[in-house]
Amino acid sequence: MAAPEEQTLEGEISRITYQNDDTGFRVLKVAIDGREEKLTVVGAFPRVNVGSRVRVRGSFHNDSKFGEQFKAAQLLELAPVTLEGLEKYLGSGVIKGVGPTYAKRIVAAFGDASLHVLDAEPERLREVPGLGRSRVDAIIRGWKEQAGLREAMVFLQAHGASPALAMRIYKRYGQNTMNQVSRDPYRMTIDVWGVGFKTADKIAAAMGLAKDSVERALAAVLQAMRDVTDAGHTVTPREDLMSRTTALLELDVDATPIIDLAITRAVLERLLIEESVQNARILSPMTLYVAELGIASGLARAGREGTSLASHAAAAVRKFQADVDIELTPEQRAAVDKVAANAVCVLTGGPGVGKTTVVRAILNMFLGANLTVRLAAPTGRAAKRITETTGMEAMTLHRLLEFDPKTRDWRRNVERPLEAQAFIVDESSMIDSEMAAALFAALPPRARLVLVGDHDQLPSVGPGAVLRDVIASDEVACARLTLIQRQGEKSLIVKNAHRIHEGQPPLSPEEGGPQDFFVIERRDPLHTNETIVELVKTRIPRRFGLDPIKDVQVLTPMHRGDAGAVALNASLQAALNPTGPSITRGIVSFRVGDKVMQLRNDYDRDVFNGDLGRITAADLEERSLTVRFDDKDVVYEESNLDELTLAYACTIHKSQGSEYPAVVIPMLTTHFVMLSRNLLYTAVTRGRKLVVLVADARAIKMALSEDRKDERRTRLCARIRDAVRVMTPDRLL
Repeated sequence: MAAPEEQTLEGEISRITYQNDDTGFRVLKVAIDGREEKLTVVGAFPRVNVGSRVRVRGSFHNDSKFGEQFKAAQLLELAPVTLEGLEKYLGSGVIKGVGPTYAKRIVAAFGDASLHVLDAEPERLREVPGLGRSRVDAIIRGWKEQAGLREAMVFLQAHGASPALAMRIYKRYGQNTMNQVSRDPYRMTIDVWGVGFKTADKIAAAMGLAKDSVERALAAVLQAMRDVTDAGHTVTPREDLMSRTTALLELDVDATPIIDLAITRAVLERLLIEESVQNARILSPMTLYVAELGIASGLARAGREGTSLASHAAAAVRKFQADVDIELTPEQRAAVDKVAANAVCVLTGGPGVGKTTVVRAILNMFLGANLTVRLAAPTGRAAKRITETTGMEAMTLHRLLEFDPKTRDWRRNVERPLEAQAFIVDESSMIDSEMAAALFAALPPRARLVLVGDHDQLPSVGPGAVLRDVIASDEVACARLTLIQRQGEKSLIVKNAHRIHEGQPPLSPEEGGPQDFFVIERRDPLHTNETIVELVKTRIPRRFGLDPIKDVQVLTPMHRGDAGAVALNASLQAALNPTGPSITRGIVSFRVGDKVMQLRNDYDRDVFNGDLGRITAADLEERSLTVRFDDKDVVYEESNLDELTLAYACTIHKSQGSEYPAVVIPMLTTHFVMLSRNLLYTAVTRGRKLVVLVADARAIKMALSEDRKDERRTRLCARIRDAVRVMTPDRLL
């Protein structure tokens, strides 16, 4: 059968029937010159506007469902040839701030020279009646941006970038996009979120860059190091980095010489730091190397400069006990004494052991000593919790340290330290290396610091294991709470969390006992999925009166599989929020009413990795969503939607630092690669009122037998010891 004949046609876009900016696929209705009926044109090409005049190259096809279509292999936008088309084009949204009314005025003033005026004599727009100076300036800016954007979009897509990716690249580089990408396409892996080595490599290959270039090898080395830090490590052996880079490069020859050269260049350019540790060569990103040194020196300095509050402790405890009518246990009193005696102290312990009570007693002691105190936590939710439990305002560490989203710097630092005398930081297991370094850099002289957290939980989402390493160094005072308090004894959640920590299987509720922890036996992933939907939608709300979207969170070990986050989100969305205005991004439809999660730190909009929100509005014309996070609304344009994911279900790692009224946890043998004791422990301790395990007993046994603590390769522990030896040889800490 002969291939369809290729043709070139010209016409004006009268309607955009469908478009998907992820794939670039669009369905247009085009009024073709010399053709009576409008033609359906389909294909993948840059975003276009109604009224645009286009030249399309392709061939006719008959679709069994949609009839005759013209499949375009290429689309080129042309200038409109009629005044009506020109009006429609300019009023279609191609220039921000120009709608049909202003478009009509511009065309009335300049006729078929309108585009020439916009291109070459834009100041003449002041001749148009009704256009004020500020609007004219905005139109000039918008037209220049639109022209630059279109050129960049065509350039990037010609080299293999999707429309959505091209838009993100253009947002980063602006009018300099083509120059920057042509000069060094691999630079995008550093500058543009979502561009990894493979994406940049595809674009570079389309531009003809050699596969054995040092630039390509350097980009692969840096990508391999990002893969290491994404896994939570701050250092890695040189051999590991070489192996990861070799896999990325996929060269037909021995890649060792060029990778060695690339690593050497990265070290010379101070992108990576190489150290010798016990006759092995290890590498770390410069940023994390500096962060670990900063944490270590900050700890040593704070310990050396601090003074004891031991004389205040006994009186403070007596006053606190009288005020709240609580008697501290000997273990709790010892924790307060340790905090009083040490400028830097860790307070750690599992659920139900009274950490909150001790924090309140410590706060009372600091205030009684006339110290200015600030409370903080890594996330907004954690800060809100400590505010509720202490009655004193707490804030996120980003807010405390005055993070500047434009410069990506912390305004509070060594030159401009924090203005307080004592700091209590809750959920410290969530603090990664760079945030901890920023905190220690901003501590004022002689300040006191209490790090509160459960070191048995999973470590931070970002690289490092700061709380674990600080405790393991044995150079920082540590108060451990182990005894379950009376309130905790009434909770099966607390009892089972401690059993899991000790490697024992969780207990089921007994008649007349606590009814807050249940185990439902399931083995098949699909059956597990169905059971979870039934629990969240019907059984839990009916029995416990909890809202299925607001109060119930599904926590799963993995993303993939029928009992993974992706499949569970699809099932729960269909059950809990099946209809309403929505915008589709890839395979996911975001619908008004959906629970969603932010996937990366976005300092410009003050939302952070792991933040939960609800979609409150969808603008289908602008293809944007409004999401409410606690007390603020954030607008997401279509190009930003890959920063969101549905959050009816999320991974256990993503839940760290959060608490929910109820959690439902699938745990199956298909999750075996992720199963560990502290993974299960972390999941169970997220539930405040109710925990339901939908689990295979064999999977629980596997998790309990695996005492893996999500081990991370770091150098912080050794650096702390070195810093203390240098700064405090007499062991003042």
